[in-house]
Amino acid sequence: MLDHLIKGATVVDGTGSPAQRADIGIVDGKIAEVGRVSDTAHNVLDADGLVVTPGFVDPHTHYDAQLLWDPCASPSNVHGVTTIIAGNCGFTLAPLKPEDADYIRRMMAKVEGMPLAALEEGVDWNWETFAEYLGRLTGHVAVNTGFLVGHCALRRYVMGPAATGHEASAEQIAAMVDLLHRCLDAGGLGFSTTFSQTHSDGDGQPVASRFASRDELLALCRAVGEHEGTTLEGIVNGCLDMFSDEEIELLVAMTTAAGRPLNWNVLTIDSRKPERVARQLEPSKRAEQAGGRIVALTMPVLVPMNMSFLNYCALNMLPGWGPVLGLPVPERIEKLRDPAVRMHLLERAESDDAGVFRRLADFANYVIGDTYAPENQGFRYRTVRDIAAEQGKAPFDALCDIVIADELRTVLWPIPPDNDDESWAMRQAAWNDEHVMLGGSDAGAHLDRMMGASYTTRFLGDCLRGRRLVSLERAVQMLTDEPARLFGLRGRGRIASGFQADLVVFDPDQIGAENATLVHDLPGGSARLISEARGVVRVFVNGVVTVVDNRATDELPGTVLRSGVDTYSVATR
Repeated sequence: MLDHLIKGATVVDGTGSPAQRADIGIVDGKIAEVGRVSDTAHNVLDADGLVVTPGFVDPHTHYDAQLLWDPCASPSNVHGVTTIIAGNCGFTLAPLKPEDADYIRRMMAKVEGMPLAALEEGVDWNWETFAEYLGRLTGHVAVNTGFLVGHCALRRYVMGPAATGHEASAEQIAAMVDLLHRCLDAGGLGFSTTFSQTHSDGDGQPVASRFASRDELLALCRAVGEHEGTTLEGIVNGCLDMFSDEEIELLVAMTTAAGRPLNWNVLTIDSRKPERVARQLEPSKRAEQAGGRIVALTMPVLVPMNMSFLNYCALNMLPGWGPVLGLPVPERIEKLRDPAVRMHLLERAESDDAGVFRRLADFANYVIGDTYAPENQGFRYRTVRDIAAEQGKAPFDALCDIVIADELRTVLWPIPPDNDDESWAMRQAAWNDEHVMLGGSDAGAHLDRMMGASYTTRFLGDCLRGRRLVSLERAVQMLTDEPARLFGLRGRGRIASGFQADLVVFDPDQIGAENATLVHDLPGGSARLISEARGVVRVFVNGVVTVVDNRATDELPGTVLRSGVDTYSVATR
């Protein structure tokens, strides 16, 4: 007898094959039958008019801390994500010495936008080894979760405070390699690192991995290649805009040293800079020639973002803005009152030095969100351009006056400048490149500033009822089978007999996501952005129902994925 029977669904199996009407039988967490199923079942779902797909795989998340207080990995779970990869960008919570917990907390709060209060009150920090950390989550998650081993944690564990500001000695490199072997033996899915200039710790110093030598980095990559079912993820400064020749060479050296695929985040596509895509895919082409494999992650939707002059956000990345926005609030306000400072900030934001962050400089098209001062009443949901015209001010002056009146608390919504038809045509072309894969949500990070977790349902809604840039079958393949194959996930990513019953059942007329809203539901009362799902009828993880009609159940059937057990090695040739 079957545990579950899904009857009469439109089945999109993840391979890109045409959809077919079929039943799906589930037994013991796996798909038993696909087709005309006559067996009886304990639970039967009439799926006439509904679509069933494999569960979605999110290849770039930062749920490392959130899972310890939110085992559902919300809101990704309600958007059909059944498998997540965490430990990206060189940042993990293990291995961890007790005396380093405060440093790691403050680093994660700064670099990944996780509220410090939530990290302090929602996590007990009582593990040391990578195996102990994975053990804490085993049996206590609602989604399948795999973790890369972060370079920063390895360096801090071996070198202590000297990990910041110093290259490692030969002995310290050997110790890091040995430690990485132990982490991978425990089930780590691979190794992640960062050399991005945007990544700084809680003290404002470059994170530890940015001080690594080439010898150290490649020694760690070679160690990864000695373990079954492992992979690499790497971030360099050029990921945000355009790679330098040196960065391309380094990424190629990493994948070839390990003999493992490497992915990076995130390929930004904008018709105003059409040369970027070709340059950013150059590492993939060179890696292919050298016997390696490099995959660029890119998002298929424009991610909603909150910004303010009060909290650390992407505005801090604009050249010359960090020193001003890093001042205590009263001093920051005084600086922002100064016309000379305003002129300097605007000029620097519009300069070529801003790189990809220059897209934030279109201040006239910012939409005002929540306001607090009486003089700002009536500005919500209006553009700065319209407000400035009414007041007879330059747009940036009007914006500064608004945020100063609110004591910098004003919520700002930048309107993406790359929402034009040509940019979308470029994205459509990029999605069909073998070196490009969907992903880059950063779910679990930047919690009060961006909402990438809903990209799966938003993309499907766009494919079915919006721009329709790709077919439903191709969209599902990009969200399921392609990331599952990149990470070598055993028995996941497709609807086929013998595969794990990770499934999403949705209404094609409704599938999508609600607008992002700010809620205060994190430990310590901290805020985050969430987006509710639309049209998600059921989500199954390992054959257990985890979502019913867009709402999570209390079930925790997820697996902590371990390299070599739940993954196989993916060829780079």
